[in-house]
Amino acid sequence: MFDFDKTYDVVIVGGGPVGIGLAIELGQRGHTVAVAERTPKLHAIPKGQNLTQRTMEHFQAWGCEDEIRAARTVPKGYGIGGMTSFRTLLSGYHYDWLQRDLVRPYYNTANERLPQYQTEAVLRARAAEVPGIDIGLGWKAEGLEQGDDSATVTLRGQDGETRRLTGRYVVGADGSNSTIRELAGIRQTRSEHDKLMVLLVFRSTQLHELLTRYPDKQFYCVLDRELAGYWMFFGRVDLGSTWFFHAPVPLGTTRENFDFKAYLERAVGAEIDVDFEHIGFWELRIALADHYSEGRVFIAGDACHSHPPYGGYGINTGLEDVRNLGWKLAAMLEGWGGAQLLDTYTEERQPVFKGTADHFIERFIHEDRDFLNAHSPEQDGEAAFREIWDNRNQAAAEVMRFEPNYQGSSIVTGEPGKPDALGTHEFRARGGHHLAPATLDDGQGVFEALGPGFTLLALGADAGVAGRFEEAAADLGLPLKVVPSGAGCEARTRYEAPLVLVRPDQYVAWAGDDGDPREILARAVGRV
Repeated sequence: MFDFDKTYDVVIVGGGPVGIGLAIELGQRGHTVAVAERTPKLHAIPKGQNLTQRTMEHFQAWGCEDEIRAARTVPKGYGIGGMTSFRTLLSGYHYDWLQRDLVRPYYNTANERLPQYQTEAVLRARAAEVPGIDIGLGWKAEGLEQGDDSATVTLRGQDGETRRLTGRYVVGADGSNSTIRELAGIRQTRSEHDKLMVLLVFRSTQLHELLTRYPDKQFYCVLDRELAGYWMFFGRVDLGSTWFFHAPVPLGTTRENFDFKAYLERAVGAEIDVDFEHIGFWELRIALADHYSEGRVFIAGDACHSHPPYGGYGINTGLEDVRNLGWKLAAMLEGWGGAQLLDTYTEERQPVFKGTADHFIERFIHEDRDFLNAHSPEQDGEAAFREIWDNRNQAAAEVMRFEPNYQGSSIVTGEPGKPDALGTHEFRARGGHHLAPATLDDGQGVFEALGPGFTLLALGADAGVAGRFEEAAADLGLPLKVVPSGAGCEARTRYEAPLVLVRPDQYVAWAGDDGDPREILARAVGRV
């Protein structure tokens, strides 16, 4: 429970994966954190299932990767791939989709799939092990005040009691309808699609039996011309009976005035047994906060950005917000962050989400609509349509192109550019890009050698140059771990540089053979 008489380092409003992830990130760095969650229990809706390789790196860093994998609801060994099908699941026109295994070599661990409530349970258990984290359930934010050195949130408990909770910083991780965002006066820009979507959770053993023809698949996208590029989407919750489904429905649809079983059967292409566990609705829109902070108040996850669950970008984007914001807040709390450092949270993360929305969500909708309007078996003939359908599979290209990066950020030294979700996967160490895995000359993996602060990989580099980086770091007061290795190691070959400066979030701050250590380090912490 909270200590209402103390000032926490950070107060987080919202106890979902993003809020708890940030608490762990800060708690492991020795900071005090209070997390206020308005709901008294875990959410039971199986959303946010796809966890990318990059997201699994976060769980590695937070000490709970094994627990996340053990919490999956589909048995270990069953594949987690997806497919796209034309008109119905059983039409015979289909191809593999979102093949994230194609980028596996560029990350330190494999991707995973499990319901968000399972992820939340693991994160809460891990947070309970980290000293300095206090979590309170059933507390709703109602007010927000800021001072020069702190911010205070007014909370209302389930019994109607109101209390004030103060932190040196406040973070709203309280979802797309964020109270903290509104109270801080942070505005959003929205792209409305004027679509009402239904979310169904249901049990059907017959659907499982029908889909055994597509082994190792856990999610299925159905495209139909009538839906103008919007998807009918099935996902497994377990292996054998439980599913979720989302798709557009007419405006004004309610639980009582629509035949959801018939809608499911239309998408499947066959009659199936259906036992509904949940019927809910949401409005399809893309929303992006104009900035991610106001004074000592920050927002993260869906409070910053929301979008339709097309491609599994939501939870992954939110957790990447956490890794970016977490080390920067820690730097300010510990006194080694520069005056500009916290501004780079918006600078780096906001354009990455905009790129995700533009290049990988809205574009999917438009391209699918245009394709379906132009082609069908009736128009093209079955043989010609099958060839066209098979050839439009761009799964490999799309996965390879999704490479969120901060190239051109003001705290990165490297090639010019601007942060974006669109990029290229390479082993080469590039300023602003995620560090790829590699081994050192002693056989140790690079990720296992990284420190909690900045890390300088000295890969056959002159010892004097590495020493100057250590001296500059000590002078600036920032944490730096130097990891030496020989010039013949895999890391030196892959990274194509003898010196690689890695940020606490495992992105490259700088790579090269020489440079002014003080200038490079000062820039990396927002002092330039």
